[in-house]
Amino acid sequence: MSEGVVSATLDADSPGDPDAGLAPGELAAKYGLALSGKRPPLVEYSRQLWSRRHFVLAFATARLTAAYTSARLGQIWQVMTPLLNAAVYYLVFGMLLHTNRGIQNYIAYLCTGIFTFQFTQSAVLAGTRAISGNLGLIRALQFPRACLPLALTIVQLQELVVSMVVLAFIILSTGEPLTLKWLLVLPVLVLQTVFNAGLAMLLARWGSKTTDLSQLMPFVIRTWMYMSGVFWSVQTVGAHLPQAVRTLLNVNPALVFNELMRYALMDSVQASSLTHHIWLLALGWAVVAGVVGYVHFWRAEEEYGRG
Repeated sequence: MSEGVVSATLDADSPGDPDAGLAPGELAAKYGLALSGKRPPLVEYSRQLWSRRHFVLAFATARLTAAYTSARLGQIWQVMTPLLNAAVYYLVFGMLLHTNRGIQNYIAYLCTGIFTFQFTQSAVLAGTRAISGNLGLIRALQFPRACLPLALTIVQLQELVVSMVVLAFIILSTGEPLTLKWLLVLPVLVLQTVFNAGLAMLLARWGSKTTDLSQLMPFVIRTWMYMSGVFWSVQTVGAHLPQAVRTLLNVNPALVFNELMRYALMDSVQASSLTHHIWLLALGWAVVAGVVGYVHFWRAEEEYGRG
């Protein structure tokens, strides 16, 4: 052993050293040190997340701007994508399969369903890659990791807000009047955003461990879309189904938000056609998905970006 090491050892063990004999944990407590990346309590974690709300908004805006920089039409694709989807689905389901039977103003009905469901679809798919797609940022900076799925949900909300301008034009041009019911769009969007954020956080944790989840989710989402009344009326189709199946369809959260958005924007959709207690269902789904997704994500906070 060298003379310098011996001297350092003797100095550390000398009676005059105030830290002599203290265990590493006791030394950390004495000097206020904490484990890097340690998961804070849920309340403290929420406080830290709220303090970084400006970062979340800035990150979301930057991601939205960068998403279309390589495309010649730029952010026009925010509107073109759902419109092209609506055209394809109208050709297949409206003209070929005739699922428009019994639905007044099918074009507005279809477009509203597509725009609304795409908000959830995009948030879920983005959520699966929220951690695995940002490992460099996670390993370089210390911040609540929930910022990432929340920011990506806000990106999809910003895209929807732009698309809603086009949707409003479509609805008005097909003969629907502008009424005070349109104000109901705001609470519907708030509830759906909370629901989407909860799903995004839930899938962000799963996607951080199973990277193949991002490959599987498009098939799951497509199946969910076919069961959510995007192309067909649950009242018309449900009349030929067993009661248990009709109940499952009516409580489907994607269908709940689709129906509420149609009710808000389309005068031809009457309250009598909606599922009983549909606003309570929407509130329940938002609370359950938001709370469960947030807590589930927080419990693995220490694991993100490691391994």
